[in-house]
Amino acid sequence: MNELDRRSFLKTSVLGTSAALAAPSLLARFQSAAPEEKNTKPVIRRTLGKTGISLPVVSMGVMRADSPALVRAALKSGIVLFDTAHGYQKGRNEEMLGDVFTGVQRSSYVIATKVPPEDIDWQTNTIGPGTTKDAFLKRLDESLLRLKLDSVDILYVHGVSAREHVLHPALIAAVTEAKKSGRTKFVGVSTHKNMETVIDAAVESGVYDVVLAAINFQYNAPENFRKATARAAAAGIGIVAMKTMAGGYFDKEKKKQVNCKAALKWVLQDPNITTCIPGMTTFDQLQENVGVNEDIKLTGEEKDSLTMRESGGGMYCDGCSRCSSPCAKHLAVPEIMRAYMYAYGYGATLQAKEVLAERRYSADPCRDCLICTAECIKGLPIRERVTDVSRLAGVPDEFLA
Repeated sequence: MNELDRRSFLKTSVLGTSAALAAPSLLARFQSAAPEEKNTKPVIRRTLGKTGISLPVVSMGVMRADSPALVRAALKSGIVLFDTAHGYQKGRNEEMLGDVFTGVQRSSYVIATKVPPEDIDWQTNTIGPGTTKDAFLKRLDESLLRLKLDSVDILYVHGVSAREHVLHPALIAAVTEAKKSGRTKFVGVSTHKNMETVIDAAVESGVYDVVLAAINFQYNAPENFRKATARAAAAGIGIVAMKTMAGGYFDKEKKKQVNCKAALKWVLQDPNITTCIPGMTTFDQLQENVGVNEDIKLTGEEKDSLTMRESGGGMYCDGCSRCSSPCAKHLAVPEIMRAYMYAYGYGATLQAKEVLAERRYSADPCRDCLICTAECIKGLPIRERVTDVSRLAGVPDEFLA
């Protein structure tokens, strides 16, 4: 088997078909439609808490994007906020944005990046002594070099999930110094689980300006989330929404696709959410998502499309962590479920492997367990999915998308 065939086999047999790149004709058609020609309604904008930044309700998550042309088209289409992170594509994502925005008027776009704590134990969910102010700021400085910027607009402490994380003295000192030194205008935290706890801790801190939180139509307790965003809004904290597509599909086989426009509109029914950052990798996705900036009203048909459920519970894990305590190996199951969603929902297999690698998981960590003691309140087949996605640990990076 030659190198090309081997790569194709690994991507299709183990991980599903990767998203196809947009055809040149599609790119030309999209770029030819200037915003003033296609817009018939005013763009809906909301203000990001006390920052004063006014944003369209749909922004761009750049995590999986590797096309400079797509980012340029997004900017031309009216998107203002571009969200990246220190670790996306091993730093190449920030480098790509740095190249794209070279020479572009700085006031025409908003850049957010995310820096994770240096030393975190994902099994105990605790931050270790390796996380210091200096270690955090060193990573931030690396990100600024890649972005070719002296300052980002929003700096997030990435991936926190507990009150102790948000209020950690070293992280508070780091973001305070970053803001004071002019490396960032505003600071925030990002969270994939325990969102309400993180939001409330951000309010308690008196330091953070923004929270980037996972929320979508498959979240089990949206009323609790909305109460938390209301408390944040009252404190002047802006809310940005991620994971809005709930994985993009209801099933691993990709036969039941999520209505992405409806999913975005569902999230935006919460008036305290300023903007969403759906990931985009094609011009079709961009064009569809940008349309929501003009209309967030859910039609009856769109509401119905979001009531579909796969028997296995869909792709999205709430991160409630109720499964982790009964697990004999105390695996960080929600993190593995997130890797599964990246791999099978978004086709982001490299990102999925990076999530597993950060937590030091090898292939099939469940192999020594005769019976799985972990149960999911949504009915997700935990052992099956852990076994399935953990195979990525043995796949070389060059074979992954």
